[in-house]
Amino acid sequence: MTIIEFRDVYYRYNEEENWVLKKISFKITAGESVAIIGHNGSGKSTIIKLINGLLFPQAGDIFIDGEKINERNIWGIRQKVGMVFQNPENQFVGTTVKDDVAFGLENRGIPREVMMERIDQSLQAVGMQDFLLHEAQHLSGGQKQRVAIAAVMAIQPSILLLDEATSMLDPLGRNEIIETIQHLKQIHNFTLLTITHDLDEVTLADRVIVLREGKLTNDTTPRELFSQVNNWGSLGLAPPFTTKLASALKKLGYRFPAHPLNHKELLEALWTYNLKK
Repeated sequence: MTIIEFRDVYYRYNEEENWVLKKISFKITAGESVAIIGHNGSGKSTIIKLINGLLFPQAGDIFIDGEKINERNIWGIRQKVGMVFQNPENQFVGTTVKDDVAFGLENRGIPREVMMERIDQSLQAVGMQDFLLHEAQHLSGGQKQRVAIAAVMAIQPSILLLDEATSMLDPLGRNEIIETIQHLKQIHNFTLLTITHDLDEVTLADRVIVLREGKLTNDTTPRELFSQVNNWGSLGLAPPFTTKLASALKKLGYRFPAHPLNHKELLEALWTYNLKK
């Protein structure tokens, strides 16, 4: 079932500027994991804001769960969509971790006994149950992002939007958040849209949408994209180490049955290649 659909969507922030998005059309199936990539200014964050109803297109239509977004139904649409920002502090409203996770539930009028159960479950899911009464501003960057994710998951969205949610973290914190999101997706099977400059995150998606100057230029699988793109700089991205190494090995005569996406696949491909020789 299609849960997100863009039909010939155009958007610009004011009439004096060029279009940020130009005739964007795509469909996303419920439960799919989709990464959106492209250089700065390509329109990635604008797409996320349009899905969440923070913006409305000047032309074209957007459907969430079969319902066309408009000003009359936007609050109902937002009940289905959760969003985690680049900077988790932009989402903090309460004094403690408990207050922050409870905020969205209180706004939705969730009964107290249900609310307390969801707070406990969501913090358990991200490994922050021992920080219930801690002040959010005193947590580490990775811990803050875990709390932001817990607050979103507590409202049980069917769509989760990540707007460069790991970009402010160190490599360890980034990996922890990625693993947390993947764990939650296995449990709840929500639809996941990720905006990222980290191609290691892209390898975990079912599909990848590439934007360039407001236009959709690729809609494919990560493996197909990684095997096709030669100039990552044109997308404002740096290729992962695995991709660079695999490309260098191909020039030396190695042949892979499929483009390796991670270290494990690369090692298995090299092992198989050497056995055949």
